[in-house]
Amino acid sequence: MQDETRDLWAEQDQHVDDRWHLFRAVGEAVDAERVLYPGCYVDIAPSFVFPSVTYVDVDRRTPGFFADTAGVLEIIRAHAGAPRDPAVHFVHGDYTDDLEPPDQGFDLLVSLYAGFISEHCTKQLRIGGTLLVNSSHGDAAMASIDPRLTLTGVVVSRSGTYRVRTDDLEGHLVPKEPVDVTVDLLHERGRGIGYTRSPFAYLFERTA
Repeated sequence: MQDETRDLWAEQDQHVDDRWHLFRAVGEAVDAERVLYPGCYVDIAPSFVFPSVTYVDVDRRTPGFFADTAGVLEIIRAHAGAPRDPAVHFVHGDYTDDLEPPDQGFDLLVSLYAGFISEHCTKQLRIGGTLLVNSSHGDAAMASIDPRLTLTGVVVSRSGTYRVRTDDLEGHLVPKEPVDVTVDLLHERGRGIGYTRSPFAYLFERTA
């Protein structure tokens, strides 16, 4: 493993194995093999769980990280239960542009701390596929008003563990203060909506 690969992963994995626990919980709740992760930086934790992951990022350091195939595979295979022969693909680019991955080619779309991914990339999620999204930058709110998406679960975090809940969903995505959530409002604010309940993340199914 190259030193730069090791250093970038250590920087990403400051809360050791936190993202592994997250994706393991999601993997137990959804049926997914093909994953798209825009705005990933060097977070390869989905590959600890899912057999085929396409990563997308514009950071100048990411091409070198993913080019170290042996180093990336070493990190993945150090985690128990990782896929035996993981497929790791990387696209160096802006997810708001037209990307190489095919439309409706993925079972799981990941949106964590990287802007309005759902707005630009839901088209690449198959009907019946799942969006994992948190409220950072307003993308959970964006997903909540997308007619293609239906809330199916929430990811709750406690003491470093994650689990997916699919009950009592009606009580989620309720703003603390009356607000008309629109695309224009979210773009203008560039941040999330304050909700009465705040799980770590949400799961939406693409239904249209």
